[in-house]
Amino acid sequence: MIVSVFETMEQALMHNLIFMFRIALASLCGACIGLERSRRFKEVGIRTHVIVCCAAALIMIISKYGFADLINAAGQNLGGSRGADPARIAAQAISGISFLGAGVIFKNGSGVKGLTTAAGIWATAAIGLAIGSGLLFMGIFVTILISVFQIVTHKYTVGMDSYVITRVRLTVEGDQSFRPVLDEKIKAWKAHPTSFSVSEEKDGQQHYDMYLMAPQTITTEELMEFSNTHPEIKFISGEMQIG
Repeated sequence: MIVSVFETMEQALMHNLIFMFRIALASLCGACIGLERSRRFKEVGIRTHVIVCCAAALIMIISKYGFADLINAAGQNLGGSRGADPARIAAQAISGISFLGAGVIFKNGSGVKGLTTAAGIWATAAIGLAIGSGLLFMGIFVTILISVFQIVTHKYTVGMDSYVITRVRLTVEGDQSFRPVLDEKIKAWKAHPTSFSVSEEKDGQQHYDMYLMAPQTITTEELMEFSNTHPEIKFISGEMQIG
């Protein structure tokens, strides 16, 4: 009897280790895709890709192994006398939470905010399903994995996650185009324009409105220094876009 118990515990431990490896590998694959997207200045970065891939792996494990206790040794389904599907509510929970996550996504300037939060809500639903189905160890493991990853990546940002978006507006007077000068300054700020518009008034004034993605916020001091260097700038302002 004691040997049988130890064998059962050893098998359970082996299964959990295999599940952990699958989830960790899925997270690594998600990070690779997220890094490539970040390098191309796309909205969804490493954090969101990792959370989604990790949660999807957990949901797949729940789908395959979370209902094993409803099958007896003869392979008969113990879910209900009328052949009820025990996975039906779990599947609907995933779809329903997806709509809830969509509610926190909104457009902010030229960018989209709330994607990582939406992915986190979806992952939280997966963790709840894991614990509810009896995969306690997997639910706790994914909770710790995502929490630690979020804390680390917020402290040590990577790729596009390390960039901030600043809206810069300026008004220029003069007969010649100010665009080449502005392009040089954007390059000096190591910024990447995600949105750029120019309008010209009848009196010759040019209005520039742009969203710049840069490694750090473009400060008021930097904008004033740029304005003082070029007297043709009559108005300049900068506003960091909060995500």
